[in-house]
Amino acid sequence: MPAAALKPRPTQSTAKCPVLLDLPYEPVEKRPLPPGRPREWYVTHNRRLKAMRLAIALLDSGVYMPNQARNETIRSTAELIGVHPPSDTTCHMVRAFMRYNR
Repeated sequence: MPAAALKPRPTQSTAKCPVLLDLPYEPVEKRPLPPGRPREWYVTHNRRLKAMRLAIALLDSGVYMPNQARNETIRSTAELIGVHPPSDTTCHMVRAFMRYNR
């Protein structure tokens, strides 16, 4: 296979003009969580999943820095993608994901 065929398509950061993003994407199929864990584990696990979904949606919408993601911005993005409004703790976790995954 020629090397030109393996070249990836341009993304938002490499394209010469802005790439339009699809809103919102289809969520993955949910699977049951493992039984027998303490309740706090399930709460934390679901909060991390929600924070990761919000962080991805913010990055897709052009919010790249944690200081750009105020609680109001995160909550309006949550409404846009169809999840319940996040708590202050979840908003803090979204900013942490954006900060530490750079």
